[in-house]
Amino acid sequence: MFKVVAFWWKTTNALGVIVALSSLLLGSQVASAAPNWTLDPAASVITYQSVKKNTIVETNKIRNITGTLSAAGDAKVKFDLNSVDTGVDLRNVRMRFLFFETFKYPTAELTAKVDPAAFADLATKRRVKATLPFRLNLHGVDKDLEASVVVTMISDAMVSVASEAPIAVHVEDFGLLPNVDKLQQAANVTNIVPTASVSFDFVFTADGSQPAATQAAVASSADVGPVTTDAAKANFSDEECLNRFAVLSRTGAIYFRPASARLDAKSRPLLTEVEGVVGKCPSLKVEVSGYTDSDGSPDANKQLSERRAQAVADAVVAAGIPRTQITATGYGEERPVAANDTPKNKALNRRIEFSATKL
Repeated sequence: MFKVVAFWWKTTNALGVIVALSSLLLGSQVASAAPNWTLDPAASVITYQSVKKNTIVETNKIRNITGTLSAAGDAKVKFDLNSVDTGVDLRNVRMRFLFFETFKYPTAELTAKVDPAAFADLATKRRVKATLPFRLNLHGVDKDLEASVVVTMISDAMVSVASEAPIAVHVEDFGLLPNVDKLQQAANVTNIVPTASVSFDFVFTADGSQPAATQAAVASSADVGPVTTDAAKANFSDEECLNRFAVLSRTGAIYFRPASARLDAKSRPLLTEVEGVVGKCPSLKVEVSGYTDSDGSPDANKQLSERRAQAVADAVVAAGIPRTQITATGYGEERPVAANDTPKNKALNRRIEFSATKL
């Protein structure tokens, strides 16, 4: 996942390269027109590798990407983090909600400014290597980076920008290190390495050009190109519903005022996500469960947890979900997920969870 970020960065750089190449790629007739370029999502690929348990390597992708490269050399590539593809729905949801926190940061964006003169000999060499600077926005953080890319002229109207070698990305640079802990707890794994390796191959086509046969061939692969995300689905299967409720329960992103059942405004992004999932699971009845730490009396904690669970249920109903589909229960300090011995562990026990059963 972390690696995905790196790919993006490099992608932007590559895009910049393409801009510089625009007049060269299309020849003197088009040179005067200074064409713009558009990323072909069906022919482009971003993969990232992460390591868990010190030795197990997993390779995943971000499937939905868009990008442009202007004649002036302005490059922009956007990644839809809700399209993360691990090959397993539950792992996809964990990556989205626990690591990337897509309910707050649904996309990542890579931007770069490229000097076309730097690639003046691409038309004759057909393949050029370069180190390009770019800016990556991920998880609300902007960071200036640079990457080594290889730019290849596939045809006069098509250019590939690819990483020269896997790129190491450090999650702490984007405030994602705490989210690695969430992944480890949710998946019950240890030693997820906080650095990932990212590789990419982005294909750009000149605006107004016809798709090439090579594009169609690449796009035919089942694991390449855009995928349908949750936002475009009318309903989820029961398994998809249960996966989402289980992972949403682990986000820790529903907040209350201290010793109060009043929802904090910071809870709105996750509540919106919960409302969307409940609405797409009409055959299931959802229980909102409230829990507290052990500070205070058991009776007071139980009452507080009941009020907090009810506040969340009321917020979901206010969004248009039938009240018959939602129940609220408070368990107080029962069922702790950690010992109540440190501020961090107490915070883990103060939580809202979601579970579902057939109506």
